[in-house]
Amino acid sequence: MTHPSSPATRWLSWLALAGAFAAAAGSVWADEAAIRKTLADRMPNLPKIDEVTKTPIPGIYELRIGTDILYADETGAYLFEGAMLDTKTQTDLTKARVDKLTAIDVASLPLKDAMVFRQGAGTRKLVVFADPNCGYCKRIERDLVALKDVTIYTFLLPILGPDSNTKSRDIWCAKDSAKTWRSWMIDGVTPPKTMGTCDTAALQRNLEMGRKYKINGTPAVVFEDGTRSPGALPADRLEQRMKDAAKKS
Repeated sequence: MTHPSSPATRWLSWLALAGAFAAAAGSVWADEAAIRKTLADRMPNLPKIDEVTKTPIPGIYELRIGTDILYADETGAYLFEGAMLDTKTQTDLTKARVDKLTAIDVASLPLKDAMVFRQGAGTRKLVVFADPNCGYCKRIERDLVALKDVTIYTFLLPILGPDSNTKSRDIWCAKDSAKTWRSWMIDGVTPPKTMGTCDTAALQRNLEMGRKYKINGTPAVVFEDGTRSPGALPADRLEQRMKDAAKKS
């Protein structure tokens, strides 16, 4: 009779555990293969699936295509999209996943393409994507001015039409683009028309960056820890989010 704590017993237990893990992994691999094959056969125009992972729901898998999220059953017979909500924690799992995929590394951003506003010591950092014709951008600009000890990097993102392109160009090409921006956004002073040549390649790079990070609306605020918030947050909310980001980074 084998003693429960003997080496042989522990070895057999380890083998059983390893076998269970292998069986589970094999099941996942088989499901992934089935999903990929079924969708390739039935939906040949579907973009390349970058990753297939299990979700908390048995039999449902997440399909990652770039930073887009779809879901499928274990055979690939059914494909759907939408928000997956954890009703216990009231967490939107889909949004949390997309937020993680589209998190922005502030240190890696091309800050030379942004207007810079140093307020106080400027030790904290905040990134804003804004359109000059965006009403909510004008609203948040007033709250941004009230923040202390922060350096704000504002990327012009002209996405609201031809006049946004024109105004962005006039602001970017102004002698003092940061001052011109705030004069327009806060005081309504029309930016002076650009005269002569001006390098506006940064504006195109900003648009490409916006597409990369799925910034589909303005204002979009990015905090030091890479988290972001769409819309015009009031000054107190901005301050709290910056404090929270500082704890994580």
